[in-house]
Amino acid sequence: MVPGIYIHIPFCLSKCGYCDFYSVTTTQKIPSFIESLQKEMVLYCGFFERFDTLYLGGGTPSLLDAGQIEEIIDGVHGNFPLSADAEITIETNPGDLGSELAESLHRTGINRINIGVQSFDDSTLAFLGRRHSSAEAISAIEKVRAAGFGNVGLDLIYGVPGQDMQSWMKTLGKALSFTPEHLSCYQLTIEPSTPLGKRYKAGEIVPPNEDLLYEFFMKTSEFLEASGYTHYEVSNFARDSYFMSRHNRKYWDHTPYLGLGPAAHSFSGNRRWWNHRCLDQYIEAIRTNMPPIGGHEILTDEQRRLEYLYLGLRTQRGIDLDTFRERYGYDLLHEKGELLRTMEREGLITITGNSLCPTRSGLAVSDSLSLIDP
Repeated sequence: MVPGIYIHIPFCLSKCGYCDFYSVTTTQKIPSFIESLQKEMVLYCGFFERFDTLYLGGGTPSLLDAGQIEEIIDGVHGNFPLSADAEITIETNPGDLGSELAESLHRTGINRINIGVQSFDDSTLAFLGRRHSSAEAISAIEKVRAAGFGNVGLDLIYGVPGQDMQSWMKTLGKALSFTPEHLSCYQLTIEPSTPLGKRYKAGEIVPPNEDLLYEFFMKTSEFLEASGYTHYEVSNFARDSYFMSRHNRKYWDHTPYLGLGPAAHSFSGNRRWWNHRCLDQYIEAIRTNMPPIGGHEILTDEQRRLEYLYLGLRTQRGIDLDTFRERYGYDLLHEKGELLRTMEREGLITITGNSLCPTRSGLAVSDSLSLIDP
């Protein structure tokens, strides 16, 4: 299990109404952040033997200029042993992706680009508070293709209040017209602390009911799989197994990862820790040559078992029952056989040999499947 590196770039020009990820709406502290990030890399130099993925997320990494992004990637290469075939991903906003930036990103060695399209419907984009239009999204995709990117992912959101199935399927169809290597189709989550959450609490918006959300999920999966994509995780689809996100899969099978930047999380063995969710605190900790850790937890064997089960049942490959028994000393077939057989009859899972896998219907209710092992 080769670890990965995640770097959180905590800057946005504006906050989308639904977003609960940590970011600040100012760019003045970008130089101080990059200086601190370089020092944090030094603090963790030698922490893991090797890495094979690097993921720049946020926030909005594409707010940084090409020189700043190159400086960060050079810092990674200077402090961490990165495999020659490493998957290097950056998240981008369509409104930032001009031809010059796209070409510069490609020259830095980034070989996988995610574009936060969210929708090709302008009214949906306006509701979500996105700062780009559908025309800008289309232009961004064309520019990253022209720049030479052969691994392009598009992020989309469904389940938006007021969104109907016809407009969503139109967005999916438009996305497929660009033959992206990867699609992430997320159900909108209304977080209480966000502006959208406050509007929901005030009764100003009404989200789709559970039946409609289930229909969104099932039709999305059916349509994309019929179009040649593999539905390999609840929200993720790939045109080929090669294009499945190597980095994100680490989160789903307890592979170690190192998180750098404010609010970034790290995991190794039975320990998880996270950085200060505050840019100023992060910078101040680094200034004193201290790891900017805001908290940590030690997972018990039971917690690790439950996490592995929960995360595994969110993926198409599911759970290897032999590995589960050897790793956690728990025989699911023996302990939960009757429940598993009931779930199989209901069409939620399949059990073939040593594999326990969710069906499409099972993926739609994957959170409930983890109750197999309460």
